[in-house]
Amino acid sequence: MRRFVPALASLGALTAVTGAIFALRPVAPVVSLGVLYLLAVLPVAIFWGHRYALPVAVASMLAFNFFFLAPVHTFRLRDSENWVALAVYLTTAVVVSELAARGRRRADDAEQRRREAAFAAEVSAALLEATPVQARLAEIGGRVAEVLGTDSARIELDSVRRPDPGEMAHALAVGGRRVGTVFLVAAAQPDPAVLERVLGSLAALLAYAADRERLGRKAVEAEALRRSDAVKTTILRTLSHDLRSPLTAIRAAGELLHGGEVSAAERAELVATVRAEAERLSRLVANVLDLSRLEARAANPRPELWTADGLVARALESLGPAGERIDVELPADSPPVSVDAAQIERALVNLLENALRFSPEEERVRVEVEAADGEVVLRVRDRGPGISARVVDRVFDAFERGSPTGDGTGLGLAIARGFVQANGGRLWVESEPGEGASFAVAFPVAEARRPVAT
Repeated sequence: MRRFVPALASLGALTAVTGAIFALRPVAPVVSLGVLYLLAVLPVAIFWGHRYALPVAVASMLAFNFFFLAPVHTFRLRDSENWVALAVYLTTAVVVSELAARGRRRADDAEQRRREAAFAAEVSAALLEATPVQARLAEIGGRVAEVLGTDSARIELDSVRRPDPGEMAHALAVGGRRVGTVFLVAAAQPDPAVLERVLGSLAALLAYAADRERLGRKAVEAEALRRSDAVKTTILRTLSHDLRSPLTAIRAAGELLHGGEVSAAERAELVATVRAEAERLSRLVANVLDLSRLEARAANPRPELWTADGLVARALESLGPAGERIDVELPADSPPVSVDAAQIERALVNLLENALRFSPEEERVRVEVEAADGEVVLRVRDRGPGISARVVDRVFDAFERGSPTGDGTGLGLAIARGFVQANGGRLWVESEPGEGASFAVAFPVAEARRPVAT
């Protein structure tokens, strides 16, 4: 039905002007009224171009001749001067229709270019966001369909596949480089010039976004390699320092034992030294291995249901005699949590060793457990010097010793945080300089649908 609208509008305009001339004949010369037919030609030219305006111009000339120039109701003319009038009118109508159609085309072209500029701006804004380019293709495809006047448009990056049935593929290329493909409905017939401009700008924007994304990935990889190298360097530096002390002690004790000139008491003391330094060396190696697994995201916890008192008991047993300086305050009934007990034991042992290391010999370390807001929270409180504000933000970083003169490897808190987070928990510190530190571990309460370990 829409294709008949221009013809029906042309016929209606011609009929309306003819009726108006009939009405105006008593008040104006008929010959001068012929110019009114331009009122029929002009709107047709503006809305539908000279394709319809030219037939209206010719039809209006014939209608003027047939209805108003003597002899009426024929196409003959009694006065030869009327031929000149008709020729002038027809020429004027043709020129006016062409000018109006050209103005309409220019207006349409300006509007189209405005839409294309808006399209380019919107696509640029979308591609400049942090989200991956691939995630914005559906949205951009909708804007392409809108600016081209088609039902739909689908974009695929780095695609050379054949289009689906009912589709037409258009390559997105810039500077000899193929960026992707736009698939349009085969029945769609967008203006070739518009299609070329839109696809050209889209290809350039997508190429820029893809390059930026690729460079971003390379930058992240380079930063990861740099950090990895820095970690390796720090590990080597730490190991070279921290391995030297126990190895030196073990070697010295071994040489004395090998000499044989030691008493039974001295022999027992040297054997105890070897065992203590070997245990220290074993903990150091275990910490490095734990950190390596966490850095590689290979913790792979195997969660089971445990109560807080069961986890604390395992950690205290692992500490051995050092655990005698620790007071534990447990609630009467603590809900279970779902964790890998071995990993959380390592985390708690590291927290407790850290608290014991920084607390004076005469002070005791406290472990408190509470359940609140759907979580079980374990707190390890020490009576040490506390943590300064400049250090508290990086206290869980690997190789952070808390103070330049502090002993230890600086791995314990980093490993504790890694294991806690791997098991779905949170670890944070609350401290004021001079008032000690409180490290809190929180795990969500689990539903006890199977036996709980204690």
